Amino acid sequence: MSENNNAVATGGKLTLAAVERFLMAASMGLLCLLTMANVLVRYFTDISFAFTEEISVALMVVMTLIGASHAFASNHHIAITFFVDRRPALLGLARRFAVLCSLVMFALLAWYGVSMAWDDYSFEVTSPSLGVPQWWYTVWLPVLSIVIVLRLLVVLWRGVK
Repeated sequence: MSENNNAVATGGKLTLAAVERFLMAASMGLLCLLTMANVLVRYFTDISFAFTEEISVALMVVMTLIGASHAFASNHHIAITFFVDRRPALLGLARRFAVLCSLVMFALLAWYGVSMAWDDYSFEVTSPSLGVPQWWYTVWLPVLSIVIVLRLLVVLWRGVK
């Protein structure tokens, strides 16, 4: 069985993959509900729930980063195979190189994300529509980037498939 099995298929154990799938589905469900509510209210009342855009963008970032973590762990990320298709011997090297590049990119994203979230916190920046502290939204970028870095380290440790 693959790493993508849900909690029921793994004998009731709650796996990280199952948690990621739940969080992706919950984010998408909430995003759909917010969008539908905004459309219905705008259609029937000519009023817009502009503040929902703030929440929607944050949910999309969370959903994308959790999806990236899940894709790396289950080897379902986008792969450009132009060179590997012509030279199959390069497959292992190409996969390790891709994981290392991704690791560096998400480590940098985590580093700069921490700086951005800290600036939002220390300068008491508030969001434009709701007026809540901006760091409530920006803190998820470095947190989820660190999760992705950890997932990529596990992929490297286990050996690239």
